[in-house]
Amino acid sequence: MSHLLREHAPITETGWGLIDDEARERLAPALAARKLVDFDGPHGWEHSATNLGRTRPLTDAPGDGVVAEQRRVLAAVELRAPFAVARGELRDADRGAADVDLAALDAAAHRIATAENRSVFHGWEAAGIAGIAETSTHDAISLGDDCTRYPRHVARAVEALLCAGVGGPYGLALGPEPYTRVLETAEHGGYPLLEHLRKIIGGPLVWAPGVRGAVVLSQRGGDFLFESGDDLSIGYESHDGDAVELYLVESFTFRVATDDAAVALTP
Repeated sequence: MSHLLREHAPITETGWGLIDDEARERLAPALAARKLVDFDGPHGWEHSATNLGRTRPLTDAPGDGVVAEQRRVLAAVELRAPFAVARGELRDADRGAADVDLAALDAAAHRIATAENRSVFHGWEAAGIAGIAETSTHDAISLGDDCTRYPRHVARAVEALLCAGVGGPYGLALGPEPYTRVLETAEHGGYPLLEHLRKIIGGPLVWAPGVRGAVVLSQRGGDFLFESGDDLSIGYESHDGDAVELYLVESFTFRVATDDAAVALTP
């Protein structure tokens, strides 16, 4: 039995298959950070910390003539997004219904993906996570409201990275509002703005819920490190005659290894 307690849920194999498939489908587009940073794992629910390879001195050694140090680690954090599924909908799924209402699961998937992205790009102080945008040593570039100028701003960000000796290709995380503007805009001659931006960065351009503005970051590897403990999974909480209470959960750490390998573009 795992910590998810799925065996205790009044859900059939068919129902679990439907729920898991729906979760994967809804999470995939929204998990922007994982498409742009180094992903390691999953290492399991028991994985509690990431080794930082550093120490801190201890002033009170347990004996004379010895020097004491303590290893530093980054503790894993857990994110959980609860949701409920009506038992009537689960019974209909077992009968073969193709339109099962899993809107609550869809909303939970968006919430937890957004929280993960926000932690990676903008940090999570209470958890000891420093985000990519906030740790960047480069001056932030203002995006503004005129998206026809986005290529100029992104090119400036790429130039800043090149001048710092940070090689490409580069990735671009666009928050929801800038991403929508890009999709709705065609430049003079009808050339899609989206394709222009992709040519400038030479790497992936992703829709990133939870990101404020945009971030240009190197894709050379080794700069931004996401370590997964238990990857996103669905667990069982409780049930009554009407609904089954479930939740999406994950554990992870994130750290920036190179603080000049990204440039933030503010809204």
